[in-house]
Amino acid sequence: MKVMETTNNGFTLAEEDLKLRGPGEFFGTKQSGLPSLKLVKLSDVKLLELARQAAREIFDGDPQLAKPEHKLLSKKVTAFWTSVTDPS
Repeated sequence: MKVMETTNNGFTLAEEDLKLRGPGEFFGTKQSGLPSLKLVKLSDVKLLELARQAAREIFDGDPQLAKPEHKLLSKKVTAFWTSVTDPS
């Protein structure tokens, strides 16, 4: 409530809300709490941007993740999207 008294900046309010409640599920219905992502805080924008750039470089060079060095990544990506889209 103190933040709401001191600002009308939506981004500031959203950041404080994220700190207090957590991000919830990215692909689910849970709107608060901690997700299974445990390596980085979602407020660490610089690190997340570096990860996004690295992922983009990998997918730009190997969109099907067919290269031998991407075999494990391909399995993890497939497992992630299977669990996200599985209704059970």
